[in-house]
Amino acid sequence: MTDQRITATPIDPAKLDRLAEVAVKVGLGLRPGQDLLLTAPAIALPLVRRIAVHAYKAGAGIVTPILSDEEMTLARYRHGHDNSFDRAANWLYEGMAKAFSDNTARLAIVGDNPMLLSGEDPSKVARASKANSMAYQPALEKIVNFDTNWNIIAYPSPSWAKQVFPNDPEEIAVGKLADAIFAASRVDREDAMANWASHNAVLRERTNWLNGQRFRALQYSGPGTDLTIGLADGHEWEGGASLSKNGISCNANIPTEEVFTTPHCRRVYGHVVSSKPLSYQGTLIDNIAVRFEDGKIVDAKASRGAEVLNKVLDTDEGARRLGEVALVPHSSPISQSGLLFYNTLFDENAASHIALGQCYSKCFVNGAQLTPQQIAAQGGNQSLIHIDWMIGSAETDIDGILADGSKVPVFRRGEWAK
Repeated sequence: MTDQRITATPIDPAKLDRLAEVAVKVGLGLRPGQDLLLTAPAIALPLVRRIAVHAYKAGAGIVTPILSDEEMTLARYRHGHDNSFDRAANWLYEGMAKAFSDNTARLAIVGDNPMLLSGEDPSKVARASKANSMAYQPALEKIVNFDTNWNIIAYPSPSWAKQVFPNDPEEIAVGKLADAIFAASRVDREDAMANWASHNAVLRERTNWLNGQRFRALQYSGPGTDLTIGLADGHEWEGGASLSKNGISCNANIPTEEVFTTPHCRRVYGHVVSSKPLSYQGTLIDNIAVRFEDGKIVDAKASRGAEVLNKVLDTDEGARRLGEVALVPHSSPISQSGLLFYNTLFDENAASHIALGQCYSKCFVNGAQLTPQQIAAQGGNQSLIHIDWMIGSAETDIDGILADGSKVPVFRRGEWAK
């Protein structure tokens, strides 16, 4: 039954193959002889198979897939013993960490129903998430520090498509989501590789300008927002293709429209409201409003999902501080699509955003040589979580503050001022 459903979905096979090729060649930059660890929902097998083909054509050593399944996930919440929700597969993540240490590339395909756990016990969801985050730390450190080349892409599963297009029959919804994914991932045209080369060049031009400015802070203003985000000492802006510590250039996210860096986790002041809802583990958190003092969120509200938001903020000390600040113009293709994808991989590329939690050591000058203690001293945040939420809109102005206190326009009404 499952295989028939997969093959019947209206997904353009040529564009799906193009996405697989871009993931391997642009997303990962996979090198001959390099192993690949791939995680995906089982429904995404058509894409998994095409990735395997392109990976082996590129000279991959071994491609190892790990598949998940929505029904098996739900079975745990509905039939699992209570004490199981404080446990995670440590052995699996330890093995993944070892693989990344041995230069194995990492590819994740997302596509599960973003609201899958919306009907389950929120305390169990929170406990399982925390246990999983703790177990994943050894592997996550290798990813956020760019020890190896990695990439995330998406597959249009029926359950996800029905969330995005609830009023359409499943087959139509899948076709619409597939088209939206292909367009956002820049594989809807035959010249996808050249398209990505041009896009990376534009993002690199933006990061070069920002790095040349050496801003001390960014100041945001807009409806409900008056926020100053200090930038970490020795921060470095990244965007598009990035060089991992193993010497391979990769595009970690496909799609991507952002340029981003590390804020100073103790130098954030003021208040800000979200411009788009945040879908987090089955809960839609909407109209987030927070206030910062000395880098820490001291007050947080939401019109919907407030209980979940506050549980997230209580994950650990670093959960109330920022680990990333990213700039995205309102005119980005994902923003202009008008869609809420319920998936951060896409929704974060519709608007400028900030992330609670763990920072990227990559976003420091000579970050590869810095110790965790040095990163912390320069303002980098540490946490079990990394959750992006959107704060930019067509009414957002952003100024860069230089060391002498003078200001340089960065965004005006949601667009690059430069």
